Amino acid sequence: MTDTPTSTDRDRTETDATTAGADREPLFDRIPRRDFMKAGAAAGAMGSFAGCTGLLSDDDLPSAADVGATVEPGEHDDYYAFLSGGHSGEIRVYGIPSMRQLMRIPVFNTESARGYGYDDRTSEMLEDAGGYSWGDTHHPRISQTDNDYDGRWAFVNDKANGRMARIDLTYFETDAIVDIPNQQGTHGACCLLPDTKYVFGVGEFRVPMPNDGRDLDDPDSYTSTIAAIDPETMNVEWEVLVDGNMDNGDGGKEGRWFFATGYNSESGVSESEMSSSDTDWVKAFDVPAIEEAVEAGEYEEIGGVPVVDGTRGSALNSGDRPVVRYVDVPKSPHGVSVTPDGAYAIASGKLDPTCSVIDIETLADADDPNEAIVGQPRVGMGPLHTAYDGRGHAYTTLFIDSQVAKWDIEAAVEAEPGSEEPVIEKIDVHYNPGHLIAAESYTADPQGDWLVSLNKLSKDRFLPVGPMHPENDQLIYIGDDDAGMKLVKDTPSYAEPHDASIVSADKLDPAKVYDPEDYDEEFVGPDESEVVREDGRVHVKMYSVRNEFGFEDVTVQEGDEVTVTVTNVEETPDLLHALAIPEHDVNLKLAPQETREVTFTADEPGVYWMYCAFFCSALHLEMRSRLIVEPAE
Repeated sequence: MTDTPTSTDRDRTETDATTAGADREPLFDRIPRRDFMKAGAAAGAMGSFAGCTGLLSDDDLPSAADVGATVEPGEHDDYYAFLSGGHSGEIRVYGIPSMRQLMRIPVFNTESARGYGYDDRTSEMLEDAGGYSWGDTHHPRISQTDNDYDGRWAFVNDKANGRMARIDLTYFETDAIVDIPNQQGTHGACCLLPDTKYVFGVGEFRVPMPNDGRDLDDPDSYTSTIAAIDPETMNVEWEVLVDGNMDNGDGGKEGRWFFATGYNSESGVSESEMSSSDTDWVKAFDVPAIEEAVEAGEYEEIGGVPVVDGTRGSALNSGDRPVVRYVDVPKSPHGVSVTPDGAYAIASGKLDPTCSVIDIETLADADDPNEAIVGQPRVGMGPLHTAYDGRGHAYTTLFIDSQVAKWDIEAAVEAEPGSEEPVIEKIDVHYNPGHLIAAESYTADPQGDWLVSLNKLSKDRFLPVGPMHPENDQLIYIGDDDAGMKLVKDTPSYAEPHDASIVSADKLDPAKVYDPEDYDEEFVGPDESEVVREDGRVHVKMYSVRNEFGFEDVTVQEGDEVTVTVTNVEETPDLLHALAIPEHDVNLKLAPQETREVTFTADEPGVYWMYCAFFCSALHLEMRSRLIVEPAE
């Protein structure tokens, strides 16, 4: 299951799109793929929207200066944006509103410029987290305290391999990865608020549980899980089994509820089987009730983790306080997000033109969880994800229409199901948006000025670079309700971005040099270089500073296990060194006051140059040392 309907779906499938009490109509017309984008935009332009201020075309684009999006050379941005890197396995850091890429943070894939996966610490972390050679980052989330960003960590899931990673925002580097038991494909990554008690991994693919060869051809017995991860230890504390596949998730603001969308209530294994029902579920997890079940021992230990049965037939769902409430919504809902005030969870229809507004207070008390659906506005074709501006407006991506729709949340609650009246405005994006994010939308106090639409396609927007086109992150100004949404900038991105978080710059305090107290490796000062030899093992400890390493020569024997510990003793910010020994696949990045360590076997006699791989001074090319490997006797 991908983040969006496939082109095959769009070309050949006519799917019934419904709202409660509304007539059915086909969601996808039989349109040649070549004409699909123009047809989608035209269909949106011809729609009538009460209260709509109209559609914004390319001809209406303001200049960046008109809306304060110009960041002059030498000036800093107002926000950090953390965007998923998709198959690159990384997080991309942008400045907002400049849309300049500031940094790439490797997470699940090795990356040579930062030496990530080449030193002992990070290579062991990747190996202990499953040893996979690649990952697929989807949903970056920033830790919060009292429903506001606290600048400690970012978390991101590995959609491909069922992992969750933590990024230290002091150093902008990955410091922990957990391989989540009992999950294949961790699609969602969200925090339980107000204080990031848990990070939730939302498992997508249903499998037998435990997946040890039993029930191979009995899909009715397959289940998927959510996993509650302690953000401090990155240990999986417990999991919950559910019916159906799960998709995306979001946590409530008051510590009780976690919401996940889902599809395949049919328990199918093929496309036709998984899309035959008219409805699927939003699953509402009552976290304190689940914790009580774990405390009472009402779980089965699977894969070393307490697993609570949250399926519909579970005894834990038969009492007055079910651990999981299943809310019926139009089939295959995709994104779900909780409003800034914590009042509603809004799920997007994907295969239905509506969003479902779930009243969280009603959900807690209603005998029938479906009574909590208090609004279903018709927002457009292919709604996927929703963000907020803090002024009572929701912004939803429309994958089929290639638009973002702005709508009034309370007007949607007051309107009849299927009404278009809550829609205020739409804007064209290019093309087929998946996720979107507004500044600080996931907090209790969004800033309401900038929104980024992460679009799946770009086609004609940039210079051609071959059959694999760049994707397109677009900056939209949403700070003027009277003037309407303004598309300001296009930014090409590498495949395949998904979600993002935008954080005010003043809420982060990144370090400019390393503090040796923050890592375990031994700091090696200018007077502390030494070579320690013992039983076929050699430990080389040396410093690096402009133009030199601690040793001009290091001699070892063929077959020795060699550990090299190197410290960059510079104190000047932004003066990097590196230690590269290409023939032994060694590549250590060394920022000021940073120490890294690597272990390898000197398995071939010869002379091997160790050199600095970052340009550091006028004598950079002369900054080198010899590794001499003497033949074994």
